[in-house]
Amino acid sequence: MSIRTAPFGKLPCGREVNLYTMTNASGASVSITDFGGIIVSINVPDKNGVVGDVALGYSCAENYDPNPGYLGALIGRYANRIHHGKFTFQGKEMQLNANSNGHHLHGGNEGFDRKVWTAQMRETAGSDELKLTIVSPDGEENYPGTLKVCVTYSWSDKCELGIHYEAISDKDTIVNLTNHCYFNLEGEASGSVAGHTIAINADKFTVVDSESIPTGELRDVTGTPFDLRGGKVLADGFAVEKENEQLTFGQGYDHNFVLNGQGMKLAATVKAPVSGRVMEVYTDKPGIQLYTGNMIDCIKPGKCGRLYNKRDGLCLETQFFPDSVNHCDFPSPELKEGEKYDFTTVYAFSVK
Repeated sequence: MSIRTAPFGKLPCGREVNLYTMTNASGASVSITDFGGIIVSINVPDKNGVVGDVALGYSCAENYDPNPGYLGALIGRYANRIHHGKFTFQGKEMQLNANSNGHHLHGGNEGFDRKVWTAQMRETAGSDELKLTIVSPDGEENYPGTLKVCVTYSWSDKCELGIHYEAISDKDTIVNLTNHCYFNLEGEASGSVAGHTIAINADKFTVVDSESIPTGELRDVTGTPFDLRGGKVLADGFAVEKENEQLTFGQGYDHNFVLNGQGMKLAATVKAPVSGRVMEVYTDKPGIQLYTGNMIDCIKPGKCGRLYNKRDGLCLETQFFPDSVNHCDFPSPELKEGEKYDFTTVYAFSVK
């Protein structure tokens, strides 16, 4: 295993940032920048052994500013949406910045995706690690508590990309960290993911309103386009979008699934028919957001040299449920003072 560091460009403030590439024994690699903790590329073999990049992204830091689709970025303090940015926390009314159509999305005006993280590298025989850390001060984006965050990316000889999320606060607060990588297992230049097959181990999903805010209902997937338990070609779901209110609201899949089981478990499996690539997602989080890139609106060409289009990638964001702070029967994202936030997600790549 090896980790290589290279310059990745300069931000408008003049700060230079780096790209860290972890390469395993087979030559498969993952590249991550300290700007936003962004996964820039994931190069893994197809069924013929040809290595290709399966993550949407840009060739330099400058192109990630702005990054309206949060391509590849670490998300915090709170992933997904909070209704109007408002919630009651320990008897006190809280108002976060409403940065998206009047709601709080992915941490606010300047979430963790905009931060330059401090990086440390560690090489071992079968796996490399890139540890990224930041400190979010008390009151940032109106969140309570100074939050110390550590996210460790690991890359193994088995082509497993691990993301270990850790955080601790000096006050009671809320935390919901995730990563917003867009995957296309046929290759980032190949176009729509409609031909991908996806399975999600969930009996229920989180119903949303027309603004993608949860209503509180956890609906059984049986008999709906959200029944992905046995695997479904995404195109089959897209085909009934106009007939299904939930798919209409999300302009496709943009929904949280309530994962079956406790602890570390297989949450989702994605398969690409042409390349034969397979991605399995394991997590100890209670939910996973399937987002099929319905609103990709890139203003700069991707690594492939063209603008990414609608549904050119899909996200599988492990998380607490969206707007969980306003639903007492949803898993709570509350983090007590001095306690440790500690969750792991693994994206495991193979071929079939």
